[in-house]
Amino acid sequence: MGQVHVLDHPLIQHKLTLMRRKDCGTKDFRQLLEEIAMLMAYEVTRSLPLEDVEIETPVAKCTAKVISGKKLAVAPILRAGLGMVDGIVNLVPTVKVGHIGLYRDPETHMPVEYYFKMPPDIEERDIIVVDPMLATGGSAIAAIDFIKKRGCKSITLMCLVGCPEGVQAIQEAHPDVDLYIAAIDSHLNENKYIVPGLGDAGDRIFGTK
Repeated sequence: MGQVHVLDHPLIQHKLTLMRRKDCGTKDFRQLLEEIAMLMAYEVTRSLPLEDVEIETPVAKCTAKVISGKKLAVAPILRAGLGMVDGIVNLVPTVKVGHIGLYRDPETHMPVEYYFKMPPDIEERDIIVVDPMLATGGSAIAAIDFIKKRGCKSITLMCLVGCPEGVQAIQEAHPDVDLYIAAIDSHLNENKYIVPGLGDAGDRIFGTK
């Protein structure tokens, strides 16, 4: 079963609280999400393999550590996932970026695909799928399905806020995928919004509410 990592670092929790406030404006919301994404990516990449290389400092030659040729990609689920990309790119500038276009049907609440574009060597990469909200889990499950069909085997899901229903759905549909999340809230309401949550992340990122 994929592991669930709740990242309770004080900086992450503090910034998330600022984002939750209904009077948090678009500019601040966007900046805070980018900052949290970078802090979360620090933990997601903690297990990257290292290898020894010989270098020369201004003082002496020595053996030092570098990341061992691991290929990474980040795949935001459009559109809200875009708000998490820059934070990861700031931390890992060489990361490739794919895009997965999904929207939730307002009647069925099921995900509908409208766009999919990934690096050509996706099957060789560790993919970090990002979406701020893990509500029903439907969009994340569908996105991971699409990526697996392209041959990718190493996938991590990174979300900001989720609920028990979404976490369970991901674990049941993709037991090989680890989940990194900043908070698991109480429940989903009748409109499939996370409670207490932070509202519609896409609207708050892009100022379309």
